[in-house]
Amino acid sequence: MNFQQLRSVREAHRRAFNLTDVAAALHTSQPGVSRQIRELEDELGVEIFVRAGKRLTGLTAAGERVLPWVEKLLLDAENLQRAGDDFRLGDAGVLSIAATHSQARFALPSAVHDFRATHPQVQLQMHQGSPAQVAQMLLSGVADIGIASHYLAEAPELAALPCYRWSHAVVVPPGHALLDAPLTLERLAAYPVITYEAGYTGRGSIDDAFTRAGLRPQVVLSAMDADVIKTYVELGLGVGIIAAIAFDEQRDTHLRAIDARQLFAINTTMVGVRRGSLLRRYAYDFITVFAPHLTREVVEQAQAAPAGATPAPL
Repeated sequence: MNFQQLRSVREAHRRAFNLTDVAAALHTSQPGVSRQIRELEDELGVEIFVRAGKRLTGLTAAGERVLPWVEKLLLDAENLQRAGDDFRLGDAGVLSIAATHSQARFALPSAVHDFRATHPQVQLQMHQGSPAQVAQMLLSGVADIGIASHYLAEAPELAALPCYRWSHAVVVPPGHALLDAPLTLERLAAYPVITYEAGYTGRGSIDDAFTRAGLRPQVVLSAMDADVIKTYVELGLGVGIIAAIAFDEQRDTHLRAIDARQLFAINTTMVGVRRGSLLRRYAYDFITVFAPHLTREVVEQAQAAPAGATPAPL
């Protein structure tokens, strides 16, 4: 039994049994992957995968039992390597962070600036994606830390801890009629709307609020990034609904923001890490810089807690 065999099994499951994708991920050949899987099956005396000809189509009952142990062995090996790196390299290394566009653009810069001042030997890698993609990057080991407002708490393999709460704002050009009276969903729905794509930055809470009110707003444009939304609001295509943190009075001088916290549900940004995973010391430091109440002790307790455990309140 060796780690390459274990990695081949894990990647085959993660990549929907597509051996071409597995071979690319492991930088080897498809026959090599098949051989590694067969050798492990032969050693264990059971078939891990259901096959249709040469194709893998699913996990056998034995495979369902074996896979969690494969995952644990590989995670323990990664933890062992990180523990050694902490003593061997100290505060030097690479920290990979996955975040949504809004978090990377508006919430993280000050934390990155402060962290770099105290950890100059750490190279930061920033990955961006939807909340679901952030979770997947954590699960696959591409990222050490994930930051998003949704989905992280839904993955049982991840420990998700609340960082801060935020609300939405409506952005309009100066002199817009929405500035003249209290904002309501009915008044807002009378105008073309520009907001986030489904799955990004609280779009679900926006849609839910209109649905509960029996309204169907005309969404004329959707985007992943608040800067894109604001650009098209400036062009007069509609009114924008964005995260309040994405509006800066000094920078966005051609727009006005209206507080919309009374219209849409308050959202919570979460930090996600893999359960059972040991992070490098500087990774825990970064989390604390971003969210001071999330000390290393708090994060480690969450990582050690069983799946489904309720995170500590904000």
